[in-house]
Amino acid sequence: MSMGTLSLICLKIVRWTGWLLLPTVAAFFATGYAISGRYGFAALTDENTALELHKLMHLPLVTLVVAHIVPSTYLAFVRWGWIKQNPKP
Repeated sequence: MSMGTLSLICLKIVRWTGWLLLPTVAAFFATGYAISGRYGFAALTDENTALELHKLMHLPLVTLVVAHIVPSTYLAFVRWGWIKQNPKP
């Protein structure tokens, strides 16, 4: 079974956004714990700086999550047969 062009593009997007999400989510958790002073993360930075960094990460995090979920859902629908791909001539 060959993959169509759209499926290949979606697969690349899923892979890239997955790798970009790893440090983004880690930083989001780190700044959140630094704000609350839990688990020793308060040693990284003061509460105000952590709060500002945490606020700045909302848009990139949401953007990456949406960019990861939409093509992943499309690929799942293709895999489950809910979306049929046109065979190549």
